[in-house]
Amino acid sequence: MPLVAGVDSSTQSCKVVILDADTGVVVREARAPHPVGTEVDPEAWWQALRQALADAGGLPDVAAVSIAGQQHGMVALDDRGRVIRPALLWNDTRSAGAAADLVREVGADAYAARTGVVPVASFTAAKLRWLRDAEPDKAAAVAAVALPHDWLTWRLRGFGPENPRLDELTTDRSDASGTAYWGPHGYDRDLLVRALGHDAVVPRVADAGESVGRTPEGALVGPGAGDNAGAALGLDAAPGDVGVSIGTSGTVFAVTDHAVADATGTVAGFADAAGGYLPLVATLNAARVLDATARLLAVSHEELATLALAADPGAGGVVLVPWFEGERTPNLPTARASVSGLSLANATRENLARAAVEGMLAGLATGLDAIRSLGVGAERVLLIGGAAQSPAVSTIAAQVFDVPVVVPTPGEYVALGAARQAAWALTGRRPTWPVPLQQESVSDPRPGIRAAYDHVAAVRATEVG
Repeated sequence: MPLVAGVDSSTQSCKVVILDADTGVVVREARAPHPVGTEVDPEAWWQALRQALADAGGLPDVAAVSIAGQQHGMVALDDRGRVIRPALLWNDTRSAGAAADLVREVGADAYAARTGVVPVASFTAAKLRWLRDAEPDKAAAVAAVALPHDWLTWRLRGFGPENPRLDELTTDRSDASGTAYWGPHGYDRDLLVRALGHDAVVPRVADAGESVGRTPEGALVGPGAGDNAGAALGLDAAPGDVGVSIGTSGTVFAVTDHAVADATGTVAGFADAAGGYLPLVATLNAARVLDATARLLAVSHEELATLALAADPGAGGVVLVPWFEGERTPNLPTARASVSGLSLANATRENLARAAVEGMLAGLATGLDAIRSLGVGAERVLLIGGAAQSPAVSTIAAQVFDVPVVVPTPGEYVALGAARQAAWALTGRRPTWPVPLQQESVSDPRPGIRAAYDHVAAVRATEVG
């Protein structure tokens, strides 16, 4: 019974799961918190990883390990392997102007064709351009650029300032595809130089299922992955599967065997962790829409679900466009939420609760429409994240999405995907561990919900724009 370990180094915390490589059953797990903020000293991630591994029983009896992590973050290293400045995280928006400069210089069409993405503030290229412009002395000292999971994998293998082998940095296709200087043909050095101002070492992109080395204790190390690709692998998603993750933000990602390019920037043409592709759309407003509505109605989340399910589909004509914190899809950073269609007859707590759930899901369904418009198939939705556990969300999702909706049993799917990758590196075969399902719903589309939402959202977008 060999054991494998999977790590999810997310924005908030480091989660470790240790599994039986034969069955996929979790035998032990632990987590450690990360600092709050949009820039973080990577050393804090390393200490959290060490703490979580220790609390999970360590690696002495573990045969293989792999790390998935938050995408895009910029870890800049000097020629002695030292971190030059705190890492800018994906959600640090100071690089928005730098992203716009890159797009203006290169062109959105050219970026999409060369890398599958169009730079926005979250992508690594934009952060490197910001560093070049805002902190030129530090930019000039950059000898290598890594992403969070790349750097942690390097450290786990025994490298760092005490052993600064920059040529031993490794990554995978999924995380490289979120940099905006890597594409279907590999690294685009011209785009890297345009962002940073000079060339630098970038991690070698390992193949799916490859071992990139060993820990000092002797465990094999997998190449790791970006967090969304890790979740897709944890779900054992295949072409036709669409993951919808409802956390602080929302993501819609689909597994496909062909690369996509969207010059509008709505869909990011990421790669996955299994040799395919993972086009993705992100929304800023997801579970916190339900948090805000529950506060407004002075109810718990359980009571909010009960209220929402007591209302009819369409919420009696009440439509909530949930752009509480602006929005990324559509790209309206200054927008705010709105409620439309209220009358004396339909102004009930039940309808408002229902409109909040419908609006949140309709925004995600718009993302799925954008992915489908690029020729990507959708046969079922895999609904994950904390909000997926709401009976109102899972029930109404089957009415908002026009494909069957499946709710897997709650789990740390990013870490589970990393563990699945570790087992792949160990055995040479992608594991076929079953994914337990909590709920399956047949498609029950109510077109009126989307029609009403799309109309009001279009009007609001025109007003804000």
